[in-house]
Amino acid sequence: PVPEADLPVRLPEDVSFDQPGNPLDRHASWKNVPCPSCGAPARRETDTMDTFVDSSWYYARFADPHNETAPASAEALARWLPVDQYIGGIEHAILHLLYSRFFARAMRDSGHAAVAEPFAGLFTQGMVVHETYRAPDGQWVAPYDVRIEAKDGGRRAFLVDGDVEIGIGPIEKMSKSKKNTVDPDDIVASYGADTARLFVLSDSPPDRDVIWSDEGAQGAWRFVQRLWRLTGELGHVAAPVGAEPPAAFHDLALAVRKATHRSIAQASENIERLRFNSAIARIREFANELTSALDAVTETPVPDDLAFAFREAADALIRLVAPMTPHVAEECWADLGHKGLVAEAPWPAADPTLLAQEMISLPVQVNGKKRAEILVAHDADEETIRKEALAQDGVQRAMEGKPLRKFILVPKRIVNVVV
Repeated sequence: PVPEADLPVRLPEDVSFDQPGNPLDRHASWKNVPCPSCGAPARRETDTMDTFVDSSWYYARFADPHNETAPASAEALARWLPVDQYIGGIEHAILHLLYSRFFARAMRDSGHAAVAEPFAGLFTQGMVVHETYRAPDGQWVAPYDVRIEAKDGGRRAFLVDGDVEIGIGPIEKMSKSKKNTVDPDDIVASYGADTARLFVLSDSPPDRDVIWSDEGAQGAWRFVQRLWRLTGELGHVAAPVGAEPPAAFHDLALAVRKATHRSIAQASENIERLRFNSAIARIREFANELTSALDAVTETPVPDDLAFAFREAADALIRLVAPMTPHVAEECWADLGHKGLVAEAPWPAADPTLLAQEMISLPVQVNGKKRAEILVAHDADEETIRKEALAQDGVQRAMEGKPLRKFILVPKRIVNVVV
């Protein structure tokens, strides 16, 4: 082996790639060196290791990044491993994830680490997909060169330049070869980064593919605009930052506070379970509830209890939406009178006393086996419970795409789904 004093072995920069094969084999001054042990003529190994060799154990280095004498100490690895959550695409199951697990076992067998599995949890996210379009000559056409028209209950596609009709193909993973990609820079330039983030997170569960559409992006953009307007309206009636709560709350103020803490509880639970689309759906409902509450205000200035409730609600709304739309959230946070960053503000905590009798937990069974548990308002109607139950990832997986035969709700006790 190369002595540690001679490490790292640096690759030459004056290599030529104009011929096939390994350029290091043709670099005589780098390849031919004296033996570090006896000084006799020797030859360096010219085969280099794939980058997967490095990326397959980076989690161990992250546990001890400043160690200058070893990749990582056994004490640091014992403290930090296994990694709580691994998030990757489906291709990782046969590439990086598999290699990382091999390396973990090798480190265990060699005494460098005590764990056999480097990751405690695995979450496989979906991909962003898009329709494909093909011209009459068989050439693929990019989405920005296509004009879609609705006609006779269907959709037809034409080239933007001219009236040449083109074929609408299946929805597939974005790829340069089929030109069904959307440039992120164009999206950010048209709608802003927050809109792109919000749409991708809200369109479908994160373990499923997201079908990119301009209509969906426009819908997300409208909500971002609405969020900004709503924050301004709340700021005009809310109590000052840091205001103390009054001794009592009347009906409207209490309703606003209950909506706030119900939203905190539901959005927090969904984010913890990586159900970002459900969290955003709850935040949208919360925005609707606050709009209704503002419309119900009949006197100005508003009473102290309602002003406090609006302050609490506005601050909670922005903190809940900040992970999805961080840029507009910071603007809203400042507009509400805060001096620091919302990114540095503590996550809101739901008050159990305001959730009492408000929320109930219902187990959801599919063909007699429990597959999920949902948190709903105690007075939620059957349709609301039905939508929430059928939207759960565990329920969707258990249904396996089969049609729903029967939905049975035992009020305040259990939900049964029959397929």
